[in-house]
Amino acid sequence: MLDRIALSLKAAVARIRHFDDEASLKRALEELRKALLKCDAHYKVVKELIAKVEIKTKQAGIQKERFAKALEETLFETLAAAGNQGFVFADRPPTVVLMAGLQGGGKTTTSAKLAKYLKERGKKVLLAAADLQRLAAVEQLRKLSEQIEVEMFSADTPIAAAQGALKRAIDGHFDALIVDTAGRLAIDEALMDELKAIKAAINPHEVFYVADSLTGQDAVKTAAAFHEKIALTGVILTKFDGDSSGGIAISLAQQLGVALRFLGVGEKLSDLEIFIPERIVSRLMGGGDIAGLAEKVGVAIDEKKAKELGRKIKKGSFNYDDFLEQIDQVSKLGNIKSLLGMLPGAGALAEKLGETDLQNSKEIKHTRAMILSMTKREREDPDLLNPSRKNRIALGAGLKIEEVNRIVKQFRNGAKLAKQFTGKGAAARMQSLFGAQNSLRMR
Repeated sequence: MLDRIALSLKAAVARIRHFDDEASLKRALEELRKALLKCDAHYKVVKELIAKVEIKTKQAGIQKERFAKALEETLFETLAAAGNQGFVFADRPPTVVLMAGLQGGGKTTTSAKLAKYLKERGKKVLLAAADLQRLAAVEQLRKLSEQIEVEMFSADTPIAAAQGALKRAIDGHFDALIVDTAGRLAIDEALMDELKAIKAAINPHEVFYVADSLTGQDAVKTAAAFHEKIALTGVILTKFDGDSSGGIAISLAQQLGVALRFLGVGEKLSDLEIFIPERIVSRLMGGGDIAGLAEKVGVAIDEKKAKELGRKIKKGSFNYDDFLEQIDQVSKLGNIKSLLGMLPGAGALAEKLGETDLQNSKEIKHTRAMILSMTKREREDPDLLNPSRKNRIALGAGLKIEEVNRIVKQFRNGAKLAKQFTGKGAAARMQSLFGAQNSLRMR
């Protein structure tokens, strides 16, 4: 989604062709206006943003680079104006978070995603099931809590669930309590009265509104209604990886005045990112998000195991068990499109690839099936794989012999390449590799 709006903004910047050319600036601003409206930004927000970009560009002097800088600065100011991003802990634990939103917006799943996010950072988290309106909501949260291995608390009424969970969180020395509440298909008095009562009963440090990005401007309107009734402190945008329009983030920040805290960027429980304005603006302007990518990799890849793997590769003892372990770790990174969107200039490629999930890709499933069809000795000693063994493995994995041969070749090539970059002269080879890439880029 960010890649689509980024390409539109790039087209607007490209409209500036000459120095001090008012006509080019006018065309660029019109292109920008169309791009933002198409991406579902509110027309008043678009009008204000364009006026600021025009003033800044004229003050600096009409130039492509200065127009781009003015746009980048204005986007950042708009997205960062509301304050905190991510999770802010209270002075004394537990930090209590009340989750609110309409039914179908992903509130229960987002509660679990947030719990997982905190757990992965060493925090003790308790989930509270205070949604007794939707059938099976408690059971859904229970299953999710078991999946991420965090404790869940439930009771017969929403207030009892919230109050009981708070007592449990205090007594059990939890770092955070996340309270999942009921939603409705539309805003009504019963919903608001229940939320107000729960809020009064537990006095949460944070009230997060979970907004569905796919609903566009309706999400902004409903968030504003919730804010008026229960005073929101943050917004989590779900389905931010889908075919939604990026203008909702700009509109929420500008119109609501409440900080965007997190983004739901996929269906997996690990698909939750902090909303960091600098990173979002960098991606919008085609600069990628290397810091975000490094953070994702850091969570998915075990550092100790990575070092041990490096030692094995150096010794030439890398085997299929190691290969399988690496596949499992890398597949945790999730959606390829989302990952590519974090690389500078890779937006167009990400759009072409679509929503391929690493964990569910056909290639990874076939590789796993092949390795799991091997004997223990075969996994430990790759040289044992003669034609007879490969035929047996292909049969056991439900693959063609050609597919097995291709995966074996990939394994061997990968092991050789990895070894090249772990020994002496690795830095020189890396420099040579990047030099070759830069040379190709220049042609």
